[in-house]
Amino acid sequence: MPSLPTTPKPTVYFDGACPVCRREIAVYQRGAGAEAVCWVDASACTPEALGSDLDRDNALARLHLRLPDGRLVQGAAAFLAMWAALPQHPRLARLARLLDRPAIVRLLDLAYGAFLRLRRLWRPAR
Repeated sequence: MPSLPTTPKPTVYFDGACPVCRREIAVYQRGAGAEAVCWVDASACTPEALGSDLDRDNALARLHLRLPDGRLVQGAAAFLAMWAALPQHPRLARLARLLDRPAIVRLLDLAYGAFLRLRRLWRPAR
């Protein structure tokens, strides 16, 4: 059984070294209700903060979110889970519920994959 960071809140693992990612996460962090989520900058945290089932390279490659039960989701599913967890963003929570369909999540993951390929242009090398 992997050792996991435990928290009653969802934990978002983001790439704080990516300027676009850092700005987007900052928008969520500044919003009311941001304390409902633990925010972990995967580019600067200790390996223990990631847990034994998430290494730094994977954490930096795409957005991950650990649910309070310990399950780890990534990509579009992580965005939807993050939006749903932000109580003061009811529009985002409604959008997450609307988009949380397997076929739609797959399409969103394709779009996110395209963004990740473009992100290489402005993210500093590791």
